[in-house]
Amino acid sequence: MAAAGGERESNKLQLYSFWLSSCSCRVQIALNLKGLDFNYKAVDLVNGEQLSPEFLKLNPMGYVPTLVDGDIVISDSFAILMYLEEKYPQHPLLPKDLQLKAINFQAANIVSAHVQPLQNPAILDYIEEKVGPNEKVPWSQTHVRNGFAALEKLLKDYAGKYATGDEIYLADLFLVPQIHAAINRLNMDMNEFPLLSRIYKAYKEVPAIQNAMPEKQPDAPAEARSSLRYLLYL
Repeated sequence: MAAAGGERESNKLQLYSFWLSSCSCRVQIALNLKGLDFNYKAVDLVNGEQLSPEFLKLNPMGYVPTLVDGDIVISDSFAILMYLEEKYPQHPLLPKDLQLKAINFQAANIVSAHVQPLQNPAILDYIEEKVGPNEKVPWSQTHVRNGFAALEKLLKDYAGKYATGDEIYLADLFLVPQIHAAINRLNMDMNEFPLLSRIYKAYKEVPAIQNAMPEKQPDAPAEARSSLRYLLYL
């Protein structure tokens, strides 16, 4: 029995993650929605574990998330999500309607290409060095605000209970951690984004989403667990 249990454990998906990573959060939401069991492997980005030789063998870029599925290793949240969608079709992340599918890709791309990367450690370290440490948060707020304004316009004709209707799709997976970070890390006023504020309230009622939140992760520090308003760690 012990051997069988060990085999089942070794066959689990392995998700290398960091508690505050919005990219990892996207993947965790998908895993939860699809009902997939996985092992959470914490990678401490603050102390540089992502640059260790062991981790760089898995992901030469030194980023999280990284998903290991048997002999398959996948990095980048978008690639992981598409892999999960193809292999595990339960709870589809993309609608069948071609136009809605395109809107989901567009919304996800606004976050993944035009908002989140501008808050990466390398970018913020550069801002601190060249401009000053007090400019890191305003820089992040500016680019989040620009992205949210675009998302409000994009989704206004498609949103239902969630971003593109009454089902949770790909766009929602990208929106959840970005809105969460805007509120709890950047202390942004969401009143100027009524559509995003409304669907974010709906996300709070979805266990698959709430269980993927940063403060729920096993490597989250005690202060994050006790208060949602944690400081931007970068």
